[in-house]
Amino acid sequence: MAPLSHIRVLDLSRVLAGPWCAQILGDLGADVIKVENPKSGDDTRRWGPPFLTDEHGEAADAAYYLCANRNKRSIAVNIADAEGQAMLKRLAAESDVVIENYKTGGLKKYGLDYDSLKAVNPDLVYCSVTGFGQTGPWKNQPGYDFLIQAMGGLMSVTGEETPMKVGVPAVDLFTGVYAAGAVMAALIARTKGQGGQRIDMALFDVQTAMLANQAANYFVSGKTPGRQGNAHPNIVPYQDFPTSDGRIAVAVGNDGQFQAFAQALGRPDWASDSRFMRNADRVANREVLIADITLTLNAETTACWTERLHAAGVPCGPILALDQVFSHEQAQARELAFSLPMTGVGDAPMIANPMRLSKTGPQYCKAPPRFAEHTSEVLQERLGLTENEIQSLRERSIVC
Repeated sequence: MAPLSHIRVLDLSRVLAGPWCAQILGDLGADVIKVENPKSGDDTRRWGPPFLTDEHGEAADAAYYLCANRNKRSIAVNIADAEGQAMLKRLAAESDVVIENYKTGGLKKYGLDYDSLKAVNPDLVYCSVTGFGQTGPWKNQPGYDFLIQAMGGLMSVTGEETPMKVGVPAVDLFTGVYAAGAVMAALIARTKGQGGQRIDMALFDVQTAMLANQAANYFVSGKTPGRQGNAHPNIVPYQDFPTSDGRIAVAVGNDGQFQAFAQALGRPDWASDSRFMRNADRVANREVLIADITLTLNAETTACWTERLHAAGVPCGPILALDQVFSHEQAQARELAFSLPMTGVGDAPMIANPMRLSKTGPQYCKAPPRFAEHTSEVLQERLGLTENEIQSLRERSIVC
C-alpha cells in the first residue's frame, strides 16, 4: 500500500511550485483534488506550444501542464462565490492537507485562509507557497522563478560574462520538493499528537538555502563569489572541456582521482607537480592546469576519453541533449520516461519520480486530469451532492 494512501489533499495552487508539491504527494498515494478556476483553469494548460492533441486533432493541454499534475483529480469551483467557498470549506474540513499559492493573505477574503479552515479542521496541515513568505517587508510582492533566481543570488553565480538563469525553473521545483517534505513532516508530527499546523514556504527562502556551498564560501571567506561558468569554485578539475568532436564533463573529486586522471591522460607528471598535487594547489593554479588539460583532451573524441577515464575510475561523461538523455542506456534501464492514458488524448508522456523505495515507492495511477474532469465525481463522493444539484451549480457558474 502506498505510504500516503490515507491522506487527502486539497490543492488550491496553480502553475508549478504548489502543483509540484501536490504531485509528489499524489505519487506517494495521497488523494489529491486539484481545484481550478472555472473560467480558465490552471495557467499552465495554455503555456504552449507544444500542446497535446485530443482525439479530434485539436490542441488540448500544453506540455508544460503535464509535468506537475499527475495523480490528481480536477474540479472547477468559483472561489469568488459564497456557495463555492462553502463547498471548498467543506472539502477542507475533511482533508488532511491544503496547498495554496495565492498572494499573502489573498484567501482571507474568501474564508479559505489558515485561521478560517483551522476553525473547522484543527488537524489540518496548511501549506502556503509565496514568493517572499508570510512576513517581512516584501511579503506582499509577487514572486516568480526568474525573479527569485535573480534576487536570491543564483544568477550571480551562474553563467560566464553575464548573469544567467538556470535552464529549468529550479526555484519553483526545489520549493515544491521542500514543501512536500515539510507537509510529510507536519503529518508525522500530527500522528504524535501535535495537531495541525501552517507551513510558510517562500521561494526566496528556498533559493537562499540552495546557495549552499556558495553561501558557506561567502560566510567563511567574506568574499562575494562570482560567475565561473561550468567551473567549480572549490574543486579543480571539475568542469567541461572541448574534445575533438564535442565536449566532455569531468568531475575529479579528490586527489586520488586526480592521480588516475593524470595517468589516463598520459600526463603522470601532473600528479607529482607541487602546483597540482593537492586540490587546494590545483585551485590556486587553476588557469595553468586547465589550459594544459584543454590541450590534451582536445586531441581525442569524447567517446575515447569517456572510455579511457571510466577505465581509470574517473567520473566523466558527455554533455547530452534531451533526446540523448532519454535514449541513453542508463535512462532506459531506470525507466525514467513512460506514459499514462489521458482522457480524450491517448498516451501522455511522463517523467518518473526519482524516489526509489523498496516497498512503498511512487505509483502512477492517473494521468494529469483534463480541466474539471472530476467535478461531478468529487462533489458526489465527498459532499454527497446529487447530479441535479451539481447541474444547478453549473448553470449558475459556481462549478464547471
